[in-house]
Amino acid sequence: MTIEEMKQKKLQKGYSYAQISELSGVPLGTVQKIFSGETEHPRYATLQALEKVLRNQDANMMLNDSAVFSYGSPQEKRQGDYTVADYLAVPDEIRVELIDGVIYDMAASAFEHQKIAGEIYRQIANYILENNEQCEAGISPIDVQLDCDDKTMVQPDVLILCNSKKIQKGRVFGAPDFVLEVISPSTKRKDYYKKLEKYENAGVREYWILDPYKRQLFVFFFEGDIYAHTYDLTQPVPVHIYEGKLQISFVHILRWCSQT
Repeated sequence: MTIEEMKQKKLQKGYSYAQISELSGVPLGTVQKIFSGETEHPRYATLQALEKVLRNQDANMMLNDSAVFSYGSPQEKRQGDYTVADYLAVPDEIRVELIDGVIYDMAASAFEHQKIAGEIYRQIANYILENNEQCEAGISPIDVQLDCDDKTMVQPDVLILCNSKKIQKGRVFGAPDFVLEVISPSTKRKDYYKKLEKYENAGVREYWILDPYKRQLFVFFFEGDIYAHTYDLTQPVPVHIYEGKLQISFVHILRWCSQT
């Protein structure tokens, strides 16, 4: 694919330079220089990464405008302009997320992915029940209108909500206290970067990213002195919003990680 063909694909899909950079892993400045013509002879590997994004029709990537429009959006829009109304117009059997006006398609999770999220949810829910905690645990799919605006609606794999007033019309309106995402190859860039920033800015107190492929857990406790910590899953991991009184065991989860 030539640079000119890439420019046409970019226009057709409605991607911004930032979106192309995020999906391809190519630095934003490099993307801008290539498309502006400032870089006359880009590296072959860089061009391959850009071409893969612009050719990709996989459902795990951001949906293009025509795809979302066919799902029932009231009018054709570009990525970045979609709203909660457009999100709600998507049929229930098609899972998507809306982040800053961009719609992301979410393929069905692998069975092992669901078991991992389910086991962590079970341990959290049991702790809440056994200790008469006022918080509530939830497992995907649960709509979370994260920023209390009409541009973002996410579905965390597991969440803890300690303010029941945030439950409105069957969804969470505002930031949960705790969020866990179990990454897959198609979501890791979004979970590691886009959602990390969104969750912190929205007021989520603690964010866990579980990478079953690397057998690692990344914990971000935004209220603590230690901002981030990495665990190898060989020992129980404390939930900081409960001051470590709840610790998640990964004995069973490690077995399932080997099957992902």
